[in-house]
Amino acid sequence: MMFKQAIVRKPSRSISEGLTGADLGTPDYQQSLLQHQSYTNMLTALGLTVTQLPALDDLADATFVEDVALLVDDVAVLTRPGAKSREPEVSFMAETIREFFTEVHTITHPGTLEAGDIMRVENKLYVGLSDRTNEAGVAQLASIFAPHGVDVIRVKMSEMLHLKTGVNYLSNKQMLVCGEFVGHPAFADYECFEIPEGEEYAANSLWINGSVIVPTGFDKTASLIEELGYPVVRVDTTEFRKIDGGLSCLSLRF
Repeated sequence: MMFKQAIVRKPSRSISEGLTGADLGTPDYQQSLLQHQSYTNMLTALGLTVTQLPALDDLADATFVEDVALLVDDVAVLTRPGAKSREPEVSFMAETIREFFTEVHTITHPGTLEAGDIMRVENKLYVGLSDRTNEAGVAQLASIFAPHGVDVIRVKMSEMLHLKTGVNYLSNKQMLVCGEFVGHPAFADYECFEIPEGEEYAANSLWINGSVIVPTGFDKTASLIEELGYPVVRVDTTEFRKIDGGLSCLSLRF
């Protein structure tokens, strides 16, 4: 599957107030703008047409657009974030999604769903049951995609913020894994490569059109991916890491 489009949103001036469980300091707004522009430039260089949405300065986490929508072929799902402060982000994304998709669904109460918990592998959607995504949300997702021949597979988890914090699909039945997903039975049919110790943040590396984007500073992981035959592109996301954000969080790709 080749990506043609991406949607991103500029970081908010309030980014320093973003939700975080990390203890890495406060993100710098100006640096976040520079890093976000580099990320956007990378998407363009890999052949994607990028739609850049304006910052939402009252919503500190709004730059993490991945969580508020799931885009699979011709189907879009507007999610219902498990973090209450992020719920308003969905309405700001809806109009843009409807410009690209005619079939648009919405997750509703009591369901919660954040797309950072969803990993697509061909016609399967692996969905983490996390603090942000509950069974009611996953059940709604399964009913949406059942007519499209897309299987929704639940993944029990207890340690990570999102599923894709610790597991990401590359291609050719290969995955990057760390932490609780090492040896996880849900991924037994895949060739799983464990992220080197100390580089767990780089588990959220991102396959785009044959290349793999790796966060700057995680050289062992970059070497591992290069040894698998993928061209590696490094992008600095240090400011976003301070509020639990990774590479996949910063864009919607379709």
